[in-house]
Amino acid sequence: MLGGYGHISSIDINSSRKFLQRFLRDGPNRTGTTRALDCGAGIGRITKWLLLPLFKTVDMVDVTEDFLTKAKSYLGEEGRRVRNYFCCGLQDFSPEPNSYDVIWIQWVIGHLTDNHLSDFLKRCRAGLRPNGIVVIKDNMAQEGVIMDDVDSSVCRDLDVVRKIIRRAGLHLLAEERQENFPDEIYHVYTFAMR
Repeated sequence: MLGGYGHISSIDINSSRKFLQRFLRDGPNRTGTTRALDCGAGIGRITKWLLLPLFKTVDMVDVTEDFLTKAKSYLGEEGRRVRNYFCCGLQDFSPEPNSYDVIWIQWVIGHLTDNHLSDFLKRCRAGLRPNGIVVIKDNMAQEGVIMDDVDSSVCRDLDVVRKIIRRAGLHLLAEERQENFPDEIYHVYTFAMR
């Protein structure tokens, strides 16, 4: 699922955990730890190593049924805390309103058009519980939008992504560039919003 860069998985998970934990700490606007949603979940790498250790239950959504089937064995015993395996494209998926403390969207926004992404983020906003957050972690282009001819995905620059976030009515809470990834890949950024 990491396109030949499987060795970066632990770096990715550790930095994601550190990023997320700043919102889970005690305080008046603390994000809860009851339920999370993993969007573009694949076989469940993010669910297994990031979300299940931090949340009571997790739901997974992915467009590929085969990935969700494999997730059930990949997740092992902890997989019993995955309540729902939704097989659906994000452009058509609507999170249950007022249900999630965290909606995690990683390495999948390039498969959505700008309009689909904005509309999906609006639905995610409605799916948040009080003090909940939406997190996007994805590749960012240096400038503009770059089309990938192999899988027909796009890689947007920071300004384009920020505009889509604003258009969805979300407020950016934090933005961070991923460190310690190979130089030859796109820069990866993580955004938290509500």
